[in-house]
Amino acid sequence: MFGRGRQGEDALLRRILVVEDDALVAFDAEYGLSDAGFTVVDTVDTADDAERCIAEGGIDLVLADIGLRGERTGIDVARAAHAAGIPLLFVTGHCPAEARGFAAGCLAKPYSQRDLLAAIAAVEAVKAGRKTRRLPKALDLFGD
Repeated sequence: MFGRGRQGEDALLRRILVVEDDALVAFDAEYGLSDAGFTVVDTVDTADDAERCIAEGGIDLVLADIGLRGERTGIDVARAAHAAGIPLLFVTGHCPAEARGFAAGCLAKPYSQRDLLAAIAAVEAVKAGRKTRRLPKALDLFGD
């Protein structure tokens, strides 16, 4: 869908923060996103580290799991991203109801790389005010 060279001027969501406590899932996401032409700004596994990255700026999209290392969760990350005006897509096994107030959507685990890229494209379309294409079955897009 995206392939190499994805980072054209028309792309709104180029720089992505990955917030995931499972090292294998984080590695797969990072590798797949980079291969598709995205810039992975950082990969972190705690809400505190994610909030630090969000505060530093330069992020177009946050991909976050709900369960993270430490006391705090992806909901805390979503609140920080929302306050900073950065869309957040949850990638999680269970999307809580309160996520609707802070996130662009939820992509249910397990998901394929193709579904992740399609979910990002859908978030980008909503952000740009364009009609979304066919959504992955595992995606619950908020605000579409």
